[in-house]
Amino acid sequence: MRSLAVRAGWWVLSVGTMVGLWELAAALDLINTVILPPPRVFIREIENQAQFLLPQIGVQRIGGNFVALTAIWASFLRIVSGLALAFIAAVLLGSLAFSLRVFHKLTYPVITLLAPIAPVAWIPFALVAFGIGDGAAIFVVFVGIFFVLELAAVNSMKNVDQHYIDTARVLGASRRQVMWHVIFPAILPNLFVIMRVNLFGAWMGVLTAEMVGVNTGLGTIVLVGRQMMNMNLTFLGMAMIGIVGYLLDAGLGLLQRRVLWWKSVAHV
Repeated sequence: MRSLAVRAGWWVLSVGTMVGLWELAAALDLINTVILPPPRVFIREIENQAQFLLPQIGVQRIGGNFVALTAIWASFLRIVSGLALAFIAAVLLGSLAFSLRVFHKLTYPVITLLAPIAPVAWIPFALVAFGIGDGAAIFVVFVGIFFVLELAAVNSMKNVDQHYIDTARVLGASRRQVMWHVIFPAILPNLFVIMRVNLFGAWMGVLTAEMVGVNTGLGTIVLVGRQMMNMNLTFLGMAMIGIVGYLLDAGLGLLQRRVLWWKSVAHV
């Protein structure tokens, strides 16, 4: 609890320093507040957002008339769904590629070929294949992280210390037990690191998809702000994107510490 309070304190100090300098620059007329409105100005845009950010027909509002909460919830569900699907698929296919040499040789070149493609490049295909809606956004998140995770899973499995595997086999463990009780726990730390590093790429992908082919979400708020030349709304959307992205990473970090309770943290 104490460590959480310390981290929260440093977060408030860091963000507060940036906001304070921003407000000071605006007060001293060092910046154009029309183009770069200070936080105290664009945050007040929340009071007016309901009049021009009405959800599309069929979209259920979250929090009554607070449309921004609906956008946050929509983006959150898309990113979590894409991450969960990518993690499960990467572990399953990675296990097959590690266990079956023929499967590895057939899939490795294709996975390596597709891994460098940015999530944004998949948006046209996603819109054609899944149409306008959640399916396209979830697919963009999925492809944005699946290929890298799958490659990381296979490489991590190959680098598991052979002594652990041999010890388990000597003690009578079956092939399935070795995979589940030895190899899988050994690769989890690397998979969490890779997933957290690539989270922001997937996050940017879903926001871009929302700007192009989805009518709800945080990306749509930024798009509407741009179309209306409303910088207050644009920066409000950007602020919410940053906060939600930070909370997602913090949530993954908390999950990582819970799942990897046996993994110590290095200190110098």
